[in-house]
Amino acid sequence: MDTFGQLIDGFGTALSPWHLLLAAVGVLLGTFIGVLPGIGPAMAVALLLPLTYGLDVTAAMIMFAGIYYGGMFGGSTTSILLNTPGETASVVTAIEGNLMAKRGRGAQALAAAALGHFVGAMIGTILLVVLAPVIAKLALNLGAPDFFAIMVLAFIAVTSVLGASRVRGFASLLIGLTIGLIGLDEMTGQSRLTFGSLELADGIDIVVVAVGLFAVGESLWVASRLRHSAAGPIPVGRPWLGRADLRRTWKPWLRGSAIGFPFGAIPAGGAEIPTFLSYAAEKRLAKHDEFGKGAIEGVAGPEATASASASGTLVTMLTLGLPTTATAAVMLAAFQQYGIQPGPLLFEHEPALVWGLIASLFIGTLLLLALNLPLAPIWAKLLRIPRPYLYAGILFFASVGAYAVSGQVIDLIMLYVIGLLGFAMRRYGIPVLPAVIGVILGPAAEQQMRRALQLSDGDLSGLVNTPFSITVYVLVALILAWPLIRRLLPRRHREPANT
Repeated sequence: MDTFGQLIDGFGTALSPWHLLLAAVGVLLGTFIGVLPGIGPAMAVALLLPLTYGLDVTAAMIMFAGIYYGGMFGGSTTSILLNTPGETASVVTAIEGNLMAKRGRGAQALAAAALGHFVGAMIGTILLVVLAPVIAKLALNLGAPDFFAIMVLAFIAVTSVLGASRVRGFASLLIGLTIGLIGLDEMTGQSRLTFGSLELADGIDIVVVAVGLFAVGESLWVASRLRHSAAGPIPVGRPWLGRADLRRTWKPWLRGSAIGFPFGAIPAGGAEIPTFLSYAAEKRLAKHDEFGKGAIEGVAGPEATASASASGTLVTMLTLGLPTTATAAVMLAAFQQYGIQPGPLLFEHEPALVWGLIASLFIGTLLLLALNLPLAPIWAKLLRIPRPYLYAGILFFASVGAYAVSGQVIDLIMLYVIGLLGFAMRRYGIPVLPAVIGVILGPAAEQQMRRALQLSDGDLSGLVNTPFSITVYVLVALILAWPLIRRLLPRRHREPANT
């Protein structure tokens, strides 16, 4: 009852005209900035941090929360329409969402994404209110072997369900892991795959890799085929979701929310891992044979997952002072700018701030739906632009986004080198997504593996010495063995299927 009363007081704070205006401005800025390839919510919050010096801490945090949620949704817009993720959490959405757009169902994909974000954010924020102490304790009990096991599960799950063959999926993963090795070894300081270049000592930013593989690779692939196929504008299709679409999306929305929230609350890669796992789960559970052709479940599930994960991220940030994503890290810096240290005592020392921030998440979610659901058909009209002009614009914004990462020419060079690699992967049927997950999670997986082995003095049993890690590896074994098991099962079911 005390929690409910504090939440009501939080709504009193968040619904003040000034705070409501800041939440709306944050949602709008986050959405528009998230649409730009390579500029996600973390960069948006970082760029706007100096503008909040004149605001009180509650107003600043409410605005940042709006930017966070708006940026998460904005990244899905270009993923769906242009196959160009604006943020790493929306990488998975590009797989089925862009195929839907090419089939003339871009408006439906955007509507499914908007509703998925609404459902995921609402469920995630409710769980944030109710389960924050429980999730925080769970995160504290996980160790290096558990985090490494989670990342191995993400590697195997994604590579097993993408592409025409597992061999090509694992080849793509190997490419991503190799790119992730570039730079200085964090533990020894030894340079790896830098070829003597000081500019590569810090590695290649994931924004450059994701935009290069998706945006540049896709643009080059389309350009190579324009002469061989009609290049007219893609049809937009009718707006909104029909009853059949709603029947196919409500379960992925709920499953995605259940997957995203706990993963957001533990430091295991933010929204990237759960969105990959949500896509894998929806493909396994799909009753329609549309995956790889534009399945709406492949948009609804990951988008709800990303939104719920954003709520889960705030659990450990507020209760432990532990940021699990880049955006949470910037928000933590904003707290510290005001002399406030998030942690277990924050709820006692700053209740008006915490509960006002949580209440603003509910309000921001409603604003996000109200703004973006009607805009879905308008966004989809981007597809009416002739493709030569459209992809020329993509290359321009991709270049701007990559250069904005660090302001160095080397990032532009690497963008187009990786773009050529993405073009070659499309040419030979190698899926792009496993490479991206390899780059994102490879360094973190290596770090957790080495920590676990250090604790066990190099004994490999140190990777499987917890019940949680053992459970995860059992799931990995089942995924790897599933093709063999499936070969043995059809003979029993083939005759009943024909009768």
